[in-house]
Amino acid sequence: MTLRVVIADDEDLIRAGLRIIIDSEPDLTVVGEAADGAEALTVVRRERPDVVLMDVRMPAVDGIRATERLLALDQPPKVLVVTTFENDDYVYDALRAGASGFLLKRTKPDDLVQAVRLVAAGDSLLFPAAIRALAGRRSRAGSPERVPGIDRLTEREGDVLRLMTKGLSNQEIAAALVVSQETVKTHVGNVLTKLGARDRTQAVIAAYESGFVSPG
Repeated sequence: MTLRVVIADDEDLIRAGLRIIIDSEPDLTVVGEAADGAEALTVVRRERPDVVLMDVRMPAVDGIRATERLLALDQPPKVLVVTTFENDDYVYDALRAGASGFLLKRTKPDDLVQAVRLVAAGDSLLFPAAIRALAGRRSRAGSPERVPGIDRLTEREGDVLRLMTKGLSNQEIAAALVVSQETVKTHVGNVLTKLGARDRTQAVIAAYESGFVSPG
């Protein structure tokens, strides 16, 4: 199956470069481009892509608002933020809005296409250190937020969530807790359900914002 990709970036050169990388892969194809968030919404509704490569700083409608609106669609695509600076607060806001992860614009082409495949398959693209740093900046600016469901986690689900914040895979979590991967998968599913999280990225952000895990 060929994965359909839309590129949203206000720089023509960036869009052209990303298109060349994506279209060079036999299982990926660019089905549309957009120069701002509003245009991205139009293109996505028309093309129904699997993944949107989303710049966060764009005119008219920025990548954060565009991500929120895209994920409110009946059949939302996966959103992968592509940014210049990993410590950009816009990145954190886009992740909070539901983006499955982020990449830097200087990322190697092979890593970019693998990231597209990863999020299209339903996985999150976590960079634990970067998310922890961004969450730390937010936590110093205010008190912890109330996250519904965080107090309903069992002790073992809490253990799993803490390991998720470190970027561990299900296999690595299973090894750390000496349980099966199926058991971990069940716990992860329970964590996402109780927190109302779309994916692992959302759960990790909830863990930091609630004070359940300290970013310090």
